[in-house]
Amino acid sequence: MPVDLCRLFVDDFLKNSWNAVKTLVESVAAFKAENRKPVSLFTFTETERINRTFDGSHFFLRGSVEYSNPQLTVEEVQGVIGAKMLEVSGNYFLNYGLREPEQTDFAQICELLKKPSDGRIVSFLLNTDDVEPDRYSMNPLRTSIVSSGQSAFPAANVKTDALRIDAQFVEKYDGKLISQKEAELLQRQLDLSKGSYLDFVDSVKFAQLTLISEVFGMDLCLPALRMPLETLKNESADGLTHRLISETHKNYDTVAQVYACMGRSMNKRTTLLTVPHSTKGFGSKRAARGRLHFDDSKLEDVSVKYQDTLLYPNDIDPNDVSVAKCTDNLTVDAEKLAGYSFVETPSSPQFFLYSLGSPEDAALWHGVGAYASPQLLQSCARIRGACRSGQLFKDLKEKYCARTDEPLQLNLTPEGMWGHPVHGNIDASIGSVEKPLDLACMGMKIEHLSIFK
Repeated sequence: MPVDLCRLFVDDFLKNSWNAVKTLVESVAAFKAENRKPVSLFTFTETERINRTFDGSHFFLRGSVEYSNPQLTVEEVQGVIGAKMLEVSGNYFLNYGLREPEQTDFAQICELLKKPSDGRIVSFLLNTDDVEPDRYSMNPLRTSIVSSGQSAFPAANVKTDALRIDAQFVEKYDGKLISQKEAELLQRQLDLSKGSYLDFVDSVKFAQLTLISEVFGMDLCLPALRMPLETLKNESADGLTHRLISETHKNYDTVAQVYACMGRSMNKRTTLLTVPHSTKGFGSKRAARGRLHFDDSKLEDVSVKYQDTLLYPNDIDPNDVSVAKCTDNLTVDAEKLAGYSFVETPSSPQFFLYSLGSPEDAALWHGVGAYASPQLLQSCARIRGACRSGQLFKDLKEKYCARTDEPLQLNLTPEGMWGHPVHGNIDASIGSVEKPLDLACMGMKIEHLSIFK
């Protein structure tokens, strides 16, 4: 008799993550949606993007997947399942009362997991489109990404025309970072792609999410949102993200305030609040070396040097590290940043800044303390605190309906992070895992990060 994987997940989740569910339900019950704009999200079929608009009265729970590799990893799948389970169980206990779960609740939650989002809580995927296309040295298109000159491009600007699957990569990492079936899926979607790397990646990941939805007995095709570059391309010069970039580059004091939110010193001034793209197309934050120049309290310009830079290793071979190949220098006048226009000066703002434009009321992180940086959460918390106190961006809530309250911070516990059942790596592709039961038996442990409240 086949094992009910969905029931396995629900039993373990409600046992080991009950405090996170309880905190989520209490947060939603106290939540008031005032003057909030509708939120546009999307899903993907073979080659078609399908947009869907959600009313602003929903409570939005953010998850994420990566544009740095087309194949879904076990880490990404765990995060998607975790977000879905939080959404469904949160909506369930919100409707039927917060109490210790009983056996009848388990069966009903399993049934609800099979359906698309339909409740006060809506989980979605915030996918950052400014990352390098092989950031973690695990992209099976790696050789052609480099040879086509796009290794230091933001993923949003990569084109698929010259991309090819690296047969040596597939052979080396078969069963660890990729599988032959996934390589075939990638090739099929690559053949159908119309130039956009982002659309290609989304088409692959949603195809895989559809397949594993059947395996795990739950609808895992969560709607997605791309930030920050797609947002910047689509909004006007007086839009929220433009405003954030403009105001952070007013003068020495505003830069110092934002640096303080990051816990950075103004001594060297080498941390760029937004990374200007090269006219050659380079936009890698890791490969960019920058400096802010001041004349007393006035910001004069920002200089950027792009140079060849190693990216991050995968978990199987730490010596097989991808490179962002780029050589260029540029200087951007302060006026171009203080009166910002993405059309004139394309750039990639830091996450803690542009996340102010995310609709999230809660966020699910992946392994904070071991795999994700607590400093990033602290930066996000401080910038929102500065907004609420009026130190920075005084009218974001009034003018843009932005969320300035601290989102509920939830976390896949480091000790509960999934890895390949044989090799142990969290960046293993979902297709390289032979038995889905092995993942289900690892359970789903989610905690509330109250320290960042």
